[in-house]
Amino acid sequence: MDMTDFSAVQSLSASTETALELTDVRKDFGSFSALGNINLQVRQGEMLVFLGPSGCGKTTLLRIIAGLESQTAGNISQNGRDISWLPPEQRDYGIVFQSYALFPNLTVAENVGYGLVNRRTQRAQIRARVEELLTMVGLPTSAKKYPSQLSGGQQQRIALARAMATSPKLLLLDEPLSALDALERVRLRKEIRSLQQQLGVTTIMVTHDQEEALNMADRIVVMNQGAIEQIGTPQEIYEHPASAFVAGFVGKVNVIKAKALGEHAFECGDRGLRMIRTPGDESSDVGDYRPGSEVRLYVRPEDRIAEDITDATPNQVVGVAGRVEFLGGICLVEFDVAELGKTPLTIQFSLNQMHDLNIVPGVRIRFALRADRIRVFPA
Repeated sequence: MDMTDFSAVQSLSASTETALELTDVRKDFGSFSALGNINLQVRQGEMLVFLGPSGCGKTTLLRIIAGLESQTAGNISQNGRDISWLPPEQRDYGIVFQSYALFPNLTVAENVGYGLVNRRTQRAQIRARVEELLTMVGLPTSAKKYPSQLSGGQQQRIALARAMATSPKLLLLDEPLSALDALERVRLRKEIRSLQQQLGVTTIMVTHDQEEALNMADRIVVMNQGAIEQIGTPQEIYEHPASAFVAGFVGKVNVIKAKALGEHAFECGDRGLRMIRTPGDESSDVGDYRPGSEVRLYVRPEDRIAEDITDATPNQVVGVAGRVEFLGGICLVEFDVAELGKTPLTIQFSLNQMHDLNIVPGVRIRFALRADRIRVFPA
């Protein structure tokens, strides 16, 4: 299966029907604009992830959707119902916080069934629903325990079960994994994604973790300084960034200073580089850059050719290997490339390639930057 097929499979869980729509949502704190005219449609059944650095407005936007914060202007519609100014209890959602927010004096079963009790659901129904949810999150024998007797990951599972108890149409996750250790984060993100797909519940998650967003999302909303920079599938965001910010924020990238020469060619130090515009790629329109204009070329560490290079292979350079970052099955090698104005380039190799090409600090190696993977943005 190629990457195009993968992208199609990844988005199958979401329909094209709109579950939530935000129109011109704005939030001001005095003279400071935290969010500026956000327009967004969330599809039925999809996992949508708000991704961005601290202070970009993603948590504020989630709180506005939840009714925990009021927007300064704009409208919110859920399944055709205007909820713009409704209090939280009149909106149909479940929410999971970073801090779990479990009641320490209540048992696990009482925590999970809390929302059902408030709705005056019959005891037998509550008991059955709690048992069902605890089994679903993998903690069927924990009903009588208290939160303090559980690990962080287990507490977050209970928080998720509690959020789902009333069968809400929308699930909101506010950095749900950031308080967990690395291994537990990886394990739980798989479980949350699997559960979300199993239930088909429309989900919005906030995170600053790129790997988490790329791994879990049907679509990603990349935010920066209160605005949406790009919306797309994880593959679209990674391979076709719409701005220099997205290219630099999502994944690792090399940035090369260059001058446009026209005809998709660029002068970088003493070397000329060419790029190929791939069909459907709207992220870097080289036609916008007149000869002589200063630009920046963005190249991912994996977008290189190091084997089977011929004289006809474009964008060849010679680099001297420096620091090696060992990451298990792959390695990131920093090369000093004099002909690119001494711009250091970080290049990715598999561990097998490291051995086959004998890449060690100090060795000179020829490689080529893939012309179809170069992205260009203004300086």
